[in-house]
Amino acid sequence: MEEEMNTSIFVDPDIDLSSEGTVSVIVHFKTQPARVAMALAKEQGNLLSFEQATQKVENSHARFLKELEQGLVGKHVEYTITRTYKTVINGMAMKLPAKSIIRLLQSSEIAAIYANQEVQLDPPIQFY
Repeated sequence: MEEEMNTSIFVDPDIDLSSEGTVSVIVHFKTQPARVAMALAKEQGNLLSFEQATQKVENSHARFLKELEQGLVGKHVEYTITRTYKTVINGMAMKLPAKSIIRLLQSSEIAAIYANQEVQLDPPIQFY
């Protein structure tokens, strides 16, 4: 059976999808965080309560976890969810074999997959 891929999902080009190694990624869901969804709804003249928006976020996590169970665990792929995000972005951080990321492209919940990298900013230059 051929796997169907959602090619509208952005995959960070820094991720080597052919690698045998484990990678840490941030999976960004399509469903907006509650406060963002409320602001967007208001901008469009619609009313969305915090409770409704929060439930949409919770539902997106539940649907993705179900997809993981059906697509990754069912195929004996080991993964670890290291963090969930629901406030600024909606998604989760996870570790899994890089070559298994291709299976995530079947998800209806994912907007993008980014390499989970630490970013450090240099302090501003102070002129005296």
